[in-house]
Amino acid sequence: MEIDYITNQDKECREYIDFYNKMSTKDVDNNKTNKDLKQIIIDGLKDEVYFKTKELLKTIDSMEIVDNYLIKALDIVGEKYDKGNIFLPQLIRSAETVKISFDLIKEKLKEEGRNKISKGKIILATVKGDVHDIGKNIVKILLENYGFDIIDLGKDVDIKEIVNTVIKEDIKLVGLSALMTTTVKSMEETIREIKKYKPKCSIMVGGAVLNEEYSKMIKANYYCKDAKEAVNVAKEIFKV
Repeated sequence: MEIDYITNQDKECREYIDFYNKMSTKDVDNNKTNKDLKQIIIDGLKDEVYFKTKELLKTIDSMEIVDNYLIKALDIVGEKYDKGNIFLPQLIRSAETVKISFDLIKEKLKEEGRNKISKGKIILATVKGDVHDIGKNIVKILLENYGFDIIDLGKDVDIKEIVNTVIKEDIKLVGLSALMTTTVKSMEETIREIKKYKPKCSIMVGGAVLNEEYSKMIKANYYCKDAKEAVNVAKEIFKV
C-alpha cells in the first residue's frame, strides 16, 4: 500500500490510514459508535466524531470535553508520533478529526453566550521570498486544535506586515517557516525587526533548511523540528 502513496494514487494516505486503523483495532467491537471520544480521535474516525461529540454535549460541559477528551487524545497521538508508532498522515487525520469536534463545541459555546475557546494568539507566516507553506499549514492545524487562536499571514509575507500584526495584536509568540536556503536571510531580518519593536515576543522557527544551531545564530527563541514541537513551545509560552 505504501507504493500507492509514493505514486500519488492514494492521496493523503487515506487508504493506508484506513488499513492501519483496521489492523490496529481488529480485536475491538465492530460497533464503532461505542468507542470513547478519545479513541475516535486517536483512530481518526471523522464520520463518527460529530455524533459522539453531539451526544457528549448533552450531558458534559463543553470545556470539560475539550480538556478531558480532545486535548488528552491529541497528547496521546503526539506521543505515538514521537515514538514512531504512527506517522504524519495519521497525526494530521487525528487533528482533522478533532477540528470537527472543536467546531461543534465552539457553536455550543456561542449559543450559550460564553467566550470562544482561545488559549492564546499566535502568528504563523512563511517568510518573504518563500512560497512553501505545507509545513506551516500542518503546524496551524495542530495549534488550532489545541485551542490556540492562529493568525495565519500566509506565505511570502513581507517583514513589515508581520511586524505590524505583532504590534497591533499584541502577540506573544510568532512561528516563522522557511524551506529554501535563499530565504533564511529573510527570516533573520524578520526576527531582528520583530525584536526591535516587540522585544518580549518569542519566536519559534522551523523548516527543512534549519536546525538548532542555525536557529540560535539568527536569534530565534525556539527551533521546532516538527508540528508537535511547536505545540510544546506554545504550551510553554502560554503556560497551559
